[in-house]
Order: sequence, then structure tokens, then C-alpha cells
Amino acid sequence: MKLGMIGLGRMGSNMAQRLVRGGHEVVVYDMAPGAVAAVVKQGAGGAASVADLAAQLSKPRLVWLMVPAGDPTQLTIDLLTVELAPGDIVIDGGNSNYKDSVRRAADLAKVGIKFLDCGTSGGIWGLENGYCLMVGGEVAVFHRIEPLLQTLAPSPLEGYGHVGPSGAGHFVKMVHNGIEYGLMEAYAEGFELMQAKEEFKVDLSKVAEIWRHGSVVRSWLLDLTAAALKENPKLNGLEAYVEDSGEGRWTVQEAVDLAVPLPVITQSLQARFRSRQERPFAGRLLAALRQQFGGHAVKKSGK
Repeated sequence: MKLGMIGLGRMGSNMAQRLVRGGHEVVVYDMAPGAVAAVVKQGAGGAASVADLAAQLSKPRLVWLMVPAGDPTQLTIDLLTVELAPGDIVIDGGNSNYKDSVRRAADLAKVGIKFLDCGTSGGIWGLENGYCLMVGGEVAVFHRIEPLLQTLAPSPLEGYGHVGPSGAGHFVKMVHNGIEYGLMEAYAEGFELMQAKEEFKVDLSKVAEIWRHGSVVRSWLLDLTAAALKENPKLNGLEAYVEDSGEGRWTVQEAVDLAVPLPVITQSLQARFRSRQERPFAGRLLAALRQQFGGHAVKKSGK
């Protein structure tokens, strides 16, 4: 099965390489010619444009997108719609909003193009370890691309699956990322508490390594925690500044819409917002209020 892949960020590039290693023919395109050249060196074919990529594929054509969510994904699909024909398949493996995926599936169905939304997890380690793949769309189309999924997944028998109709793949991935926010925040808070107990002089790197084996809190995220603390025990040179990809926000908004309580995930998202504020207004107002009603001392700033 010959596959076209558009979008060669680190994950897209690694996925293309894993498919090539698995014996699949892959043609790649990215707006950055250097990214294309790098993957071509690994055995893929290269394309100079979306039209060139489509022309190199045999019908029915299959194109996998690893493009940033929002306008970039929509623009790419618009370009593909001109080049593809009824019976062709488009897979969005990026982090699109599931509502966009529902709409895109309906729009492409009007011109006979099949669409699958594939939530993809694995990060930079996926090339060697495989990717977790959550696919939404028609079951029959899912089965047509299953050989690709089996190559990308950790094994042909696990780590991938069909999770529901169009939009379900990206919906499940959205919730997955919301859970990830909560897990990361819990690890961060727990290790900060141990670090603050100065009289015990807890070796955080050692504790992380102990917990990795047999503990009920062991996980891949804990493995990464152990690796980070081994490499930089004091986290020197790092600022407490944490971005969010957007999926945590979508998860919380969905919870509001459905009236489902998500206190841990919501607070973990709020913690990321707070991490990006140098001088939070709310904190300064609290100080001002204490001074107003109780005459408490405040710490002055030159700003």
C-alpha cells in the first residue's frame, strides 16, 4: 500500500520512517524542502507539492496528514480535495478539534472522499516504540488502512483501534491529553513536596527510579520523570513555564458543555496558565487586600 504523507515535523518524519522500515512505500511532502530531503534519505519518495504527491500515488489514493491543527489542516485538505477523486482516503493524524473532524468528514463525503481522524500518541519516542492510534470513521475504511496502523503501533496486535464514528478518534485523543495534564501535574506536585522537605534530603532521582518498578504509580510519564531528574537533578536552567497544546482546554470546555465534573484536569490546566504569569494580578490583589483590611506588610516591586 503506497501512502502519501504531508507534514514532516518531528512526529510526522518519524512516522514516515517507521512505515518505510516496515516495508511500506511512502511519498512525503512538506513546505520545508529540507524536511523532505531528510526523510528521502531514509528511503521515502519526495514530492515538491501537494499536487505532485497526489500524482505519484496509485488510485485509490491514501494521504496521511501530520499538520498543525486549525487553518493549516483545513488549507491542506482544501488543496487535496482538488487533487483527489472519489474513493480516495484522507487521514488526519494531527491534534485537530474533533468537531472540525466531524465537519471535514461530512464535507469530503459530499465529493466521495473517505476521511478518518486518527488521534496519535507517542511523541518523539514513537519511531522506536510505536504509536498509540485512536481512529474514528467508517469501520470498512479503517480495515483498509489497518496494515499501516499495525506497522505504526507498538505491535500488530495492540496499541491501535477503531473507537467510533467520524470525530471519535480526535475526541478520545483530546480526553487522553486532558488525562495527561492531570498525571503530569500530580507527579510535579508530589516531587516538589519531597524536594521541600529539606531535612530528609530526599534523592528525587532515586525515588523516581524506585517507583518505576512495582509501584502502583509507575507509568511511562514516571519513566520520563526519572530520566529528566537523572539528567538534571536540580532542573537547573529551566523556567517554570508550561505551554498547553489546546487539547486540555477543549477537554475542559467539553466537560462544561456536558456538565461532567473534571476537577483534576481543570486545575492542571489552570496551573499551566499560572506558570506563564511573571507577576499574576490576582496574587498582587490578594496582597493589596490584606494590607487594606489588616494593615499587613506587602513586598514592594519596582514594576
